[in-house]
Amino acid sequence: MEILGTTLRVCVDELEPAVDFYERLTGSPALRFERGGVSVAAVGCFLLMSGPEAELEVLRKVSATISVQDVDAAFTSLAEAGAKILAGPVPTPVGRNLIAVHPDGSVFEYVDRRS
Repeated sequence: MEILGTTLRVCVDELEPAVDFYERLTGSPALRFERGGVSVAAVGCFLLMSGPEAELEVLRKVSATISVQDVDAAFTSLAEAGAKILAGPVPTPVGRNLIAVHPDGSVFEYVDRRS
């Protein structure tokens, strides 16, 4: 499995001030979408999330988002290496994802940009 990059996940109380800061910091415009009642803005290598506390509590358990070429290949590699797949692969607004727990207990989201 080739890892193409990582995205740092940041839960914020108010999305707009955070988007303004991270757009200035990175020089990149935000890509926005909604998912499960959570407002999301991708800005550079940051994924900003704001919404109901019950939803954010779940999202905070995921350490980072890891971009891969193909989530199906990641699924196979992760399972063979001893990771536990919690969810996915499933479609998302920008591709597909899965959530995996590594043997050390770390939780990561793996995403691809396929439709």
